[in-house]
Amino acid sequence: MAVTTWTAKTSPDKVWEVLADGWLFPLWVVGACRIRGVDDGWPAPGTRLHHSVGVWPMVIDDNTESLACVPGERLELQARAWPLGEARVVLRLRPVADGTEIEVEEDVTHGPGSFLPRPLRAAALHVRNVETLKRLAMLAEGRS
Repeated sequence: MAVTTWTAKTSPDKVWEVLADGWLFPLWVVGACRIRGVDDGWPAPGTRLHHSVGVWPMVIDDNTESLACVPGERLELQARAWPLGEARVVLRLRPVADGTEIEVEEDVTHGPGSFLPRPLRAAALHVRNVETLKRLAMLAEGRS
């Protein structure tokens, strides 16, 4: 699993507001380009975001499902983008002196990416997730 952290200069509640608004997903997740729908009750376990990934015109429609949710603290997702594959993603929020430490833990679970050696997967995911967490932090800080 690739683990990446970033500190947002705002409260965990403000970061959670962004995570809980499924329509904001493509604004902070690198690779997501649009939302086609958000299930009622998002991010309760079993609900899904219906998104597209890629760069137009090479866009894939798929979904991300919430597997577990502790509001304000933790969100576990199964992200899909077939035929590219699937990934398990766990986001954790921890209050710290200067804001909120956001941690994302991610690894490919199915598909072609799972055949890459773990160190290469982890390095690629880390680079992507640094930008993802920066975007998430900026959105949350903008709500403060």
